[in-house]
Amino acid sequence: MQRSSVVRKTLLLVMAALVGFCLQSLPAQAGHHGKAKEAKKAILLVTFGTSVERAQKSFDTIDKEVKAAFPKTEIRWAYTSKIIRHKLAKKGTMIDSPEMALARLMDDGYTHVAVQSLHMIPGAEFHEILANANLFAQMADGFKALRVSMPLLINDAAMQQTLDIIKDQLVPKERKADEAVVLMGHGTHHTSDAIYSAMMYKAQKMDPNMYVGTVEGHPTFEEVRDALVAKKVTKVYLIPLMTVAGDHAMNDMAGDEPDSWKSQLAAVGIKAVPVMKGLGELKAIDAMWIDHLKMSIGPKHHH
Repeated sequence: MQRSSVVRKTLLLVMAALVGFCLQSLPAQAGHHGKAKEAKKAILLVTFGTSVERAQKSFDTIDKEVKAAFPKTEIRWAYTSKIIRHKLAKKGTMIDSPEMALARLMDDGYTHVAVQSLHMIPGAEFHEILANANLFAQMADGFKALRVSMPLLINDAAMQQTLDIIKDQLVPKERKADEAVVLMGHGTHHTSDAIYSAMMYKAQKMDPNMYVGTVEGHPTFEEVRDALVAKKVTKVYLIPLMTVAGDHAMNDMAGDEPDSWKSQLAAVGIKAVPVMKGLGELKAIDAMWIDHLKMSIGPKHHH
């Protein structure tokens, strides 16, 4: 008798755990009472943000492209960086955090919302957006459907496509075969940092003088620099592997300080030519994010 009650208890625990798991793994979506609301759609574009005016060009291009692709949909923006939001607020530009933006959308009666991450990789920031969007999705009488769309470098095909676009549109046409191209990624402590090493592998297969380095992850700048020295490369084009050519591109990559990539390469006799353009400025890259959005708010989105 005792044994069967233990079995019963165990079964109840397993069932409870399964129900909990199923609830967790449901796409961000909410149940409702009463009369169905009329569908009111919005897209929330989420990025780290920038306070560099020139870098804003990327966001302007993305905004234009997304509005052209979804003309009947409300488009809003949110920045994940508190520092940048505060900097801009001091100048009189108010930009919401993703949480504040979602609260406003809910308050304004939007029923179907797609959150598009404009990050390169599904790192810590992306997972934070995902977790918080799921909490919003669970709110009673809130959104009917809330989906989070993927960042740029999400699979093998996306990595290859991004490298092809960079080679075709960002690498200067006058570049000679023995001159190197170094892409500067951000890098992260998150496990998704491995995507940059995968990009390096793919870049090398495509062009032995094309490299990927990161500011805060792997491959490191030192690894790339040592490979260039070993190959006796004398000239390099530096390109940001980032949505915007903002602070990192201006300072870490192209700055005149002794610790910038340009200065460190000059110190070992390599001339570095920075290409100051964020990936968001390229319509072909923006089209990739738009494809992610279309998948997000396709037929599944009409609940």
